[in-house]
Amino acid sequence: MPETVLPEVRPAARHRAGAFVPLPDGAAPGPLLVLLIGPAGSGKSTAAAAWPEADVVTSGAVPGPAAWWPSPGTSCPRELHCLVTEVEGRLARGRTCVVDAALTEGADRARLLTVAERYGAPPVALVMGTPLGLCLERNAARPRHRRLPGDTVRAQYARTRDAVPGLRAEGFARIEILHGGFAHG
Repeated sequence: MPETVLPEVRPAARHRAGAFVPLPDGAAPGPLLVLLIGPAGSGKSTAAAAWPEADVVTSGAVPGPAAWWPSPGTSCPRELHCLVTEVEGRLARGRTCVVDAALTEGADRARLLTVAERYGAPPVALVMGTPLGLCLERNAARPRHRRLPGDTVRAQYARTRDAVPGLRAEGFARIEILHGGFAHG
């Protein structure tokens, strides 16, 4: 049986990940901070494509390696600083910001949640619950410069799974789980 982050939800609640509908302009009191949380190959970039390109911050948008958190259990302070700075600038201008990065470390999410609170941006967590085997397949098919070691993907997957029960306590206003390309609401 494939691993998933959360138990299966009724099939009627499924939506394609790419069809996730962000809140329309004016539906929130201001900008949103949307964090896409999950291991390499889980479909974060596919989910990010539901937003206007100008709202998405990806690893290619700030200086640093394509995989921001290349080793299990560690963060790269320089790249995280660049990410937080970019997010802060966008939220300060009243822009919704969608972060397309692994964000499997609670401390990394906490820094971004602090920025969201400073600007009154409700934080949204979209957790990628894609089965580990599929993440590993997708990662292996990536170009060499974007491919992570399998152990790194496994560690990211485990941290994602372990983080889910505590996301509400971290301060997220809305949490959705995307399973294998489907959103569960």
